[in-house]
Amino acid sequence: MAEIRFELPYGRGTLPAALDRARLKAVLENRLPETPPDSAENLVEKALECPAGSPPLRELARGARSAVVIISDHTRPVPSRVILPPMLRQIREASPGVRVTLLVATGCHRAPTEAELRAKLGDDIYARETIAVHDCDSEENLVTLGTLPSGQRLRINRLAAEADLLVSEGFIEPHFFAGFSGGPKSVLPGIAARETVVGNHCAEFIDSPFARTGVLENNPIHRDMEWAARKAGLRFILNVVLNPGKQTVAAFAGDPIQAHLEGCRYLKSLCRVQAEQADIVITTNGGYPLDQNVYQAVKGMTAAEAAVKQGGVIIMLAAASDGCGGEAFFRQISETEPAKQLAAFRSRPRGQTLPDQWQTQIFLRVLSRAKIIFISECPDETVRAMRMTPAHSVEEALAIAETLLGRPDASVTVIPDGVSVIADAPLGRA
Repeated sequence: MAEIRFELPYGRGTLPAALDRARLKAVLENRLPETPPDSAENLVEKALECPAGSPPLRELARGARSAVVIISDHTRPVPSRVILPPMLRQIREASPGVRVTLLVATGCHRAPTEAELRAKLGDDIYARETIAVHDCDSEENLVTLGTLPSGQRLRINRLAAEADLLVSEGFIEPHFFAGFSGGPKSVLPGIAARETVVGNHCAEFIDSPFARTGVLENNPIHRDMEWAARKAGLRFILNVVLNPGKQTVAAFAGDPIQAHLEGCRYLKSLCRVQAEQADIVITTNGGYPLDQNVYQAVKGMTAAEAAVKQGGVIIMLAAASDGCGGEAFFRQISETEPAKQLAAFRSRPRGQTLPDQWQTQIFLRVLSRAKIIFISECPDETVRAMRMTPAHSVEEALAIAETLLGRPDASVTVIPDGVSVIADAPLGRA
């Protein structure tokens, strides 16, 4: 039997997988450069010097008394140690007395620990800079800026709203309902109030056929995000693209909409793949830091959703060392029958969206297409409560999948990094 072997991202390492070549339907991977074309530092500097649709950052910063740089949280592999120093240098060269705050865009997620921030920023930046962590529920630290196209109030962090200069760092990758991460997403959901986030993430929008990976045009969620970024006064972004090894392979700077769009076009040209339906699809969340919990792992599952046959099996690898990622998320899945839960979500007005509802809604959509075997560090009883089957190796998961399907020769597609591809479902699939 001719075998093909894989080392699949899992936590801070990998898990091995071996498959009979005759069963392998496809391996879906992006075509991003394995070797960066230049150092991350040079790519970032070049992007800063040639911004898209905007004057250079140093010109925008001239005369600013206060500046806020929105930075990503600990769950994103953004190379902040490389991105921030040149941004901060340009800001301070233009306005030597400027007060700079790094604002951590947590959205509705938990705040990072000191250790997590130090690991992300490095000791020098952590010790030297003023850092604030966004809290979506802190009423005194939120201000209202207007009404989104969706009809929900736009409320954002006061520090950002009152800064003379608002800019952001980040990275661009395919996103399972916003189309792509990065760009305007740093404002909404990054530094928005909970009520703003949940209104934007309503069941109606999540159900939209345009709220899908790699889709920006006609995407109601992205439309709100762009409007929010403009209304908040986001002036400049510096976003990078990372290869599967988490190395910077491209950088885009400038106007939050135009620079982001250029990055999305670049990424789409290299990440779009034609899914081939298989009985079993093995996928991951690209390893640490995005596979820290079950909540985030839903992202990788959606790539498999496009490639698995109706009634098939998805094998999801995510260490989930931080557990479920949300109590509401866990309860919504474990305590209510899926069809009833989805009906309840869809009956709720936009402004009454429940916390984590959107993630549960997508998870249940995936679960309606395929059974899920979950390889993680979570207790088996937790995995079962979330309507998945636990496993602790790819070999064990494959054996379980073959039993569930009643076919030892079931076809298999492998997606080594489910969050790094835009998987197009075959036309006319079941």
